[in-house]
Formats: sequence, C-alpha cells, structure tokens
Amino acid sequence: MNSERTAVLYLRCTSEEGSSIAGNDTMDPSGQDIIRCDLCESPVPSLHCEICHINLCKVCVGEHILNRPQAHKLVLFKDRESTIFYPQCHNHASNICELQCKTCNIPLCATCVSSGDHDQHEEVRLLEIFTNKKELIERDSRKFRNSIYPRYQEAASNIWDLREEVRRHSLELETVLNKQREAMITQLDSIVQSMRNEIDERKVQLTVAIDRREEEINNKINEVTKIIRDLHILQDTDDVCRVTDYTSRNAEFLSLPSQFQVTFPTFTSRTINREEIIQQFGSLSYPPINNLTRPLFDENVITTEEHGSSMINISALSTPNRPLIDAPRVVTDIRTNYQGFNHRIHSVICLNDEKIWTSGTDNSIKLYNLQGDLLKMVETRSGNEPLGIAVIQNGELLYADDRDGSINLVRDTQIQPVITLQGWKPLAMCSTSSGDLLIVIEIKSKKHIKVVRYAGYQEMQSIQYDDHGNPLYSYDHFKYLTENKNLDICVSDSAAGAVVVVNAAGKLRFRYTGPPSTHGGSFHPRGVTTDSLGNILTAVSIGNHIQIVDQDGRFLRYIDSCGLQRPWGLCVDSKDNLFVTERETGKVKKIQYRSWR
Repeated sequence: MNSERTAVLYLRCTSEEGSSIAGNDTMDPSGQDIIRCDLCESPVPSLHCEICHINLCKVCVGEHILNRPQAHKLVLFKDRESTIFYPQCHNHASNICELQCKTCNIPLCATCVSSGDHDQHEEVRLLEIFTNKKELIERDSRKFRNSIYPRYQEAASNIWDLREEVRRHSLELETVLNKQREAMITQLDSIVQSMRNEIDERKVQLTVAIDRREEEINNKINEVTKIIRDLHILQDTDDVCRVTDYTSRNAEFLSLPSQFQVTFPTFTSRTINREEIIQQFGSLSYPPINNLTRPLFDENVITTEEHGSSMINISALSTPNRPLIDAPRVVTDIRTNYQGFNHRIHSVICLNDEKIWTSGTDNSIKLYNLQGDLLKMVETRSGNEPLGIAVIQNGELLYADDRDGSINLVRDTQIQPVITLQGWKPLAMCSTSSGDLLIVIEIKSKKHIKVVRYAGYQEMQSIQYDDHGNPLYSYDHFKYLTENKNLDICVSDSAAGAVVVVNAAGKLRFRYTGPPSTHGGSFHPRGVTTDSLGNILTAVSIGNHIQIVDQDGRFLRYIDSCGLQRPWGLCVDSKDNLFVTERETGKVKKIQYRSWR
C-alpha cells in the first residue's frame, strides 16, 4: 500500500529550493524565515516524514517515532514529495483509511474492513476517488479559465454599453415627451385663446347694445323734458289758439322702455380626468423584462472550445404563443365593388374585427363587413383618389388627398381638412399606438421623400436622411408604412426593393431586401403591416405572395398557398388575422396564418 501512496505525486520542491536548503541558506529568496523543525524549531531540518507531513531534525526523529508509533516514512528534506494524505480512521486512531464504503459513505481502514461490518457493502479505493476528482478539478479549472471566466469578462465589458444605451434611450424618450407636452400645451393655449376671443367679441357686442340703449333713453328723456316745459307754458297762457291746438302725447310715452336684458356666456368646466389626459397625451409601453434579459450561459447556444463558434438550437427559437402554421388558409373571401381598370382596390384597414375600410383608384372610401355588405361610402372632397387611409383611436377615418396636399377627417357625413402640407404631397399614412399620425410625403420639384410625424395635427418629427446624410427612401409613388409594436417605423419602398425600418427616433435599423432566394422574381414590396409579436408582413405583387420577417429583419416564411392574385394592401386585426387586397379581382381575403391553440 505504501507504493500506492507514493505513486501519485502532485507537488515537488523545485531544484532551486532544494539547493538553497542543501546550502544551509538562512533566508529564502523572498526574505521569509528559513524552514525549521516542526518539533524543536531548529533551523534547516534534514528530514521529512511523508506520512505525518512534518519536518524533522535528526535529534527529534526518535521522539517523533516513539510518540506516534504508527507507520512512518522518513526521507531527506530535499527529496520530500507530496503524497496523498489519507485520513485517520475515526474508530481506530492509529490507522489510516485507504478505502471508502460507498454504502455508508465513510472512509475505512484495514481494521474496519477485517471487522466484517462492511462485508456486504461496495468498497472503492480512496486513491481511485482521489484520482477521478483530480481529473474533474482539472477539467473544471480549464473550463473556468478558458470559457466561463472570459464570458463573464465579456458580459462585464458590455455593462457600460448597456448603461449608455439606457441613457440614450431615456434622453430620446424625454425629448419625445417634451415635444408632446409642448404640443398639448400649444393646443390648450389655442383653445383658451379662442375662448378669450369669443368672450371679447361678446363683450364688444354687449357694450355696443348698451350704448345704443343708453342713447335711445337719453333721447326720450330730452323729449319728455321739452314736453313738460311746453305744458307749463300752456298752463300759464290765455291764448285761445295755442290752447285749442294742443294734442295730448301721453299715450305715446305711457309705454315705458322695456327692461334691457344682458345675457352673458357661461363656461361649463369638466372634471379633469387623468385617464382621458393619458389617452390623449400617449403612454409608455414596456416590453416584458424577460424579453430584455437572458442568461449569460444559454442552454440553446452550444459553444465549441476548439473553434469558438456558436451553434443555435433552432427548435428553441420557435414562438410558443400563436406559432406560424404550416398551411395558412383563407377564412373569408370578401367581394367588393372595386372592378375594372379605373376601380382597382389598393388599401385596407380594420375599423374593428368585423369591419374594414377600403380604398382604391376611384374617389371613394368604402366600409364593408366580413359578409361583403357595403355599410358606408365616403367620396373625397376633390374627387381625387385617396392616397392613404387611417383609423385614429376614437374610430374616426382620415384620408390623404394629393391634389391639395391635405389630410382630411371624416366625421359622420362631414369632411374637414385638418392638415395642409405646404409644397409637399402625401403618399401614404398610418395611425400610431400613441395616437400620432405618420405620413409619407413627397416634393416633386426636388424629388424628395420623407416621413413626418404629426401629434395633435402639428408636425413633431421629420425623417429623411440616415446618419451619413443619404436619403432613406427612394423617389417613387408606391409607398406604404406602418408602426411596429417596438415603435419602429416600417416603410415599403418598392423602387428601392426594400422595406426600410427606422426606430422611433428616426435612426436606420435595417433594410430588408428579400430572402436569399428571389422566390420567382425580384423584391418589390407593396403593402406592409405588423402583428402582435412584432413580425413584419409585406405583400409582393410580382410573385403573388406575402413575406414574413421578424422585427430584426430575419426572414421567417412565405404565405404563398392561398391563391393570391396581385396582393397589394395589408392589415391585421386584433387576433392577428391578415387582410389582403387583390388588385386584379377586387377581393379582400382574410387569412389565418397563426395557430390559436
């Protein structure tokens, strides 16, 4: 057994240390005290007991052996080695344990084994356990050094970037809030000033009426005064002719002046409702915290130490909620009145889950239910086709007219221009989750395209160039846009063959130019919309299909199994059902592409 004790060596004194001790140096190179005998503290011990792990001078050797009569192994100090230090037996103090009872999970000495108490138990040599654990420690040490620690270092290095991102986004949000606050204050000031003007106008009207009344009464008083004076003269005269010519005017003045009534305007105040203010002002939306963070060591990402590459478990990327179904299907086929070359359908937008607004190449905007019944039709003021329609938060309809550059509000049977673009013409628009209005506009003289944001019908933001001063959008008339759930602004740019996505601050995030394969032709997107998971859907008319990408521009799948013919406008309802207009047939198809299990 002693040979096994000395077989595994993990620590050995360096040759420099041995030579230093052999030369009887009084100090080691680091300036510490010299090694001494563990019993008498004499300097430079000449022997070492590898069983008891103590240093001995020659004088103390006998005392050590006599005081502890168990087995010893004495070697020269310079030849000392680190051997396995077996534990002493708790039941037999003079023995060491070289076995482990796996059943009882306790170390055993030779006496314990011979006692027969563990005859039916499985025993394993401590040396084997020791060796296996040493190998495990070596593997863990290598993994901590080469993999775990570097990844924690990388995570730590990203903290500053995260703090800077939080600071930057916070500043952007504060800027947007301040702009919205100024817009709301401007609207409030405008309302108050308008009421003040009405009060001033009414005050002038009342003052003029009072002045006229005062003048009328003063004239009557002067006339009555003159009559009294004339009557007094007649009372004192004896002139028969003058008295006989007198005619009474009492009846004329018995009708006294009616009481003058002054009517003042009244102000009916309303209780200020915080929720209504928030609804008008806008609100902050927070993605779930679990979506913002992920563990440093994702079990779905397998890293190979040899190459440092990452392999992603694709199955872990599937969405458990409403996954994309293998075979999207047409749920409803809505036939509209759009037929013929001059009456083609373009846009569709949900009023709710049961009604849709549509527009096309004629001068009307039509409201249909899902059974295809025409519920309402609105004709544009100019007789021109509407270039973009939107439903705002209260359910009212807006449409864009490029003839006079106006955005018009439809309220019951009345049409009221609410925005007039100076020198620019609208191409498309959408309403946002905060109640703002996003409009794609063009100026033909300079061939410029940009996206503008309106809050309370006042321009708050303009998006036209990237960080390098290059135009974000190409110059052509086929533009559609929508806002994603993360507040990104997605514009389908047909001429550029891309869906251009910028964040809420107008910074370019990415351009989606189609999947790796062309799928039957080049990529010229038309309508664009987003669903509740932030996926972006765009219609590809040349190719008769819909493409779905996630909010970071990664291609997910096609919808090409629904017999689409020239798909054009897109929208989704609250249940992520997709509505698609077919430019050639005039139909609107309601498509289920997500599972609702």
